[in-house]
Amino acid sequence: MNSIQRAVFPAILISSLVLVGITRLIASPQITVIAATVPPVAAAPAQDEATAGAVEAAAETQAQPGIEAVAGQPAGNADECSLPSSYPDSILQWCGWIQRYAAEVELDSRLIAAVMLQESGGKADAYSHSGAVGLMQVMPRDGLAEQFMCSGRPCFASRPSMDELFEPEYNISYGTRMLAGLVARHGNVRDALKAYGPMDMGYRYADIVLSIYENYQ
Repeated sequence: MNSIQRAVFPAILISSLVLVGITRLIASPQITVIAATVPPVAAAPAQDEATAGAVEAAAETQAQPGIEAVAGQPAGNADECSLPSSYPDSILQWCGWIQRYAAEVELDSRLIAAVMLQESGGKADAYSHSGAVGLMQVMPRDGLAEQFMCSGRPCFASRPSMDELFEPEYNISYGTRMLAGLVARHGNVRDALKAYGPMDMGYRYADIVLSIYENYQ
C-alpha cells in the first residue's frame, strides 16, 4: 500500500461508519418526529349581501323584547295615532313612538314620519351602503361608519353602536333628538334637514323630505 492509499483509506472508513450510524438513527423506532400543531385560522365571514341591501328589501316587523303591543296594535303604537292615514303601514306601525319622542323635543310628528319614510321606508333593519342604521338612518360609531375620519379621528366616535340603533324605539328617540338639535342650531327646518341628510344631496334631501311632509296630509 503506497502513501496515498494509506492516507485515503482512513477517511473512507470513517465516512462509512458515520453513514451507517445515521442510517440506524433514522430507522430507530425509539425516535419520533413531532410536528408542531398550528391551530386552524378561522375564515373571515363572507359579507351578507342581504344586509347590504336591507334598505331596499322588505322586512318582517317584530315586536321588540319587553315591549308589548297595546290593544292589538303593533308595539310603539300605544296612543291614538295622529299621523295622516295616507302614510304606509310600515310608518304607521311606529306612530306611538314617533308621537312620543317628537312631542318631547317639540317637533311635528309628521316631520319625523316624513324623515323616516325617506330614510328607511319604515324598515327597522335598514342598513345603507354608507353604514347608516335603522328607521332614522343614524350613523353609528362602528361598522362601515367607523371608516369615516374627521381631522384624523373617527367622525362618529360618540355615536351609539349599531346594535343600539337597530332597536326601533331607541333609533326613533335618538334620530328625533338629533334632528331637534340641528333645528336649534340652524334656526330652521330646511337647513336642519340639509345637515341631517347625506352630504352629497344638500338641499335636495331637505326638499324631498319637505315634499313628503306636505303631500302626506
